[in-house]
Amino acid sequence: MDLSIIIPAYNEEKRLGSSLEEIKRYMDSRGAMDHEVIVVDDGSNDMTPEIAGQSALARSGRLKIIRNERNRGKGFSVKRGVEEARGEYIIFSDADLSAPISEMEKLLAELKGGADVVVGSRASRDSRVIVRQPFLRQTMGKVFNLLVRVMLSESISDTQCGFKAFRREPAKELFRAISVSGFAFDAELLFLARKKGLKIAEVGVVWKNSPISKVSPVSSSFSMFMDVLKLRFIHR
Repeated sequence: MDLSIIIPAYNEEKRLGSSLEEIKRYMDSRGAMDHEVIVVDDGSNDMTPEIAGQSALARSGRLKIIRNERNRGKGFSVKRGVEEARGEYIIFSDADLSAPISEMEKLLAELKGGADVVVGSRASRDSRVIVRQPFLRQTMGKVFNLLVRVMLSESISDTQCGFKAFRREPAKELFRAISVSGFAFDAELLFLARKKGLKIAEVGVVWKNSPISKVSPVSSSFSMFMDVLKLRFIHR
């Protein structure tokens, strides 16, 4: 199989259906690439898994749904998806498709050019942000990225963008090794990739922020800060 697309989803009944339709339309138009879509339901208490199961993508036989028994976090969910992925290339995307699925072409081009890990970026010069995040969330993201750079010696300008791609074997190896299950898992992934000497590329993507977010400016920021401290201790 050529490609696995992983979608972590927690209480996404309002957005997941249209996102899966968009993925199906794009992949059908693309043609030859053999692919699968893996939705990891992170203990949702709404209709998220039912909506996924009733989608045209599910009827096509290309959708797999994995269900966490309770809410475990985005990092845990993406890790479960990677464990099940069969594709030569693996991409994970947020359920709202803030980066249109067509932007995956940029990531796949870097993988085919020799990169092991490709980070979609909202901060690089070639990115195009159509709808920005609210000021508080933008500030939170910038502070977190600065913290990651200082404490983990990371050079990527946008570690938290929910659009990343991997070659299969490096992805399996990295996700087996991560210890963070929440939103800060991206930072640990990149730190481990750098430590293992993997080739990392960062490419600008089109981004349209969704007004609905699971990230709290207060509680999520504190949790992410504590996770970075944990990573600093574990990987010092």
